[in-house]
Amino acid sequence: MDFQLSDDQKLIRDTARDFAQNELAPLAGKFDEEQRFPTEIIGRLAELGFLGMFVPEEFGGAGTDNLSYILAVEEISRVCASTGVIVSVNNSLVCHPLLKFGNEEQKRRVLTPLARGQKLGAFSLTEPSSGSDAASLKTVATRKDGGYVLRGQKCFVTNGPNADYVLVFATLDPAKRSKGIACFILEKGMKGFSVGTIEKKMGIRAALSCELVLDDVEVPAANLLGEEGQGFKIAMNTLDGGRNGIAAQALGIAQASLDASVKYAKERHQFGKAISEFQAIQWMLADMKTETDAARLLTYRAAASKETQEYYGLETAEAKLFASHVAVASAIKAVQIHGGAGYMHDHPVERYMRDSKITELYEGTSEIQRLVIANNVLKGN
Repeated sequence: MDFQLSDDQKLIRDTARDFAQNELAPLAGKFDEEQRFPTEIIGRLAELGFLGMFVPEEFGGAGTDNLSYILAVEEISRVCASTGVIVSVNNSLVCHPLLKFGNEEQKRRVLTPLARGQKLGAFSLTEPSSGSDAASLKTVATRKDGGYVLRGQKCFVTNGPNADYVLVFATLDPAKRSKGIACFILEKGMKGFSVGTIEKKMGIRAALSCELVLDDVEVPAANLLGEEGQGFKIAMNTLDGGRNGIAAQALGIAQASLDASVKYAKERHQFGKAISEFQAIQWMLADMKTETDAARLLTYRAAASKETQEYYGLETAEAKLFASHVAVASAIKAVQIHGGAGYMHDHPVERYMRDSKITELYEGTSEIQRLVIANNVLKGN
């Protein structure tokens, strides 16, 4: 197995790293503190081609491979997990399904401005009464005059308050559960389509999440993505790839926690010497390093599998499960190494700790990842 990055992949990684360290790092804490969407950064992300990375150039994207995209999300999340997930959502949860399931007109009209960063997208599956059990969603789509009317409520929609396009899942027949679901492209400004409560979150506070209210929203037939009854398949396929982006986000948080801990352990002195000389600290650093490297291998393998396999859900589930666990464990260790200082806003490790937990929850909880993995194991995969 070749573990070496290509020259193009190294260039993308280094470009993302330079951007994150030089332009994003001075603002990341402020974005979090103010719970403010990083509007001024979105333009730069678009200029660098980070909002439609694996989309072909003919549809406005950068035309990179999937691993290059994962490298960029990792480096951005290493500095600001909020910005990392904004990038991940637009690429994995919006551009991917439009590219895979959209028709030519939808790719020209919707995908192209999203991939260019001229527009921003969001993905809306979760509802107040349906999370892991996505097939039980209550938002209803009714056929009418060559189109559809949507009524319902969505929640926890990342990028929702700022999105120009939202992929919304609704049922045409609740009795059919997963087989009755369809996916619709909703556009900002559609009558009856509005942003509800903007959530107050523990972490990733600059990646705004909200409720979406659908009050008899009229959606033209041209905005049906795929076919009627294909929505659940679209959602699950999209989440298979999206979980790789969250694994990369978790990996970035874990690496940032390790970086900060090494620096602080060398600078902080107690009992007449740097705390890096104490075995208790060294063992925590050793575990953080080993687990982060292992998470990186799983995450990169998952990225590569998307290029070579029709089904890559097992690899992305394993990557997300492990990387998210490592992110949380590493962030907790980082706060512990920093002691009381780590509990204060003066050090970013408290933000890493708050940001890390969501990686075990969204785009499929750790429990759902274990179900996916177990099902594959039992099938002999």
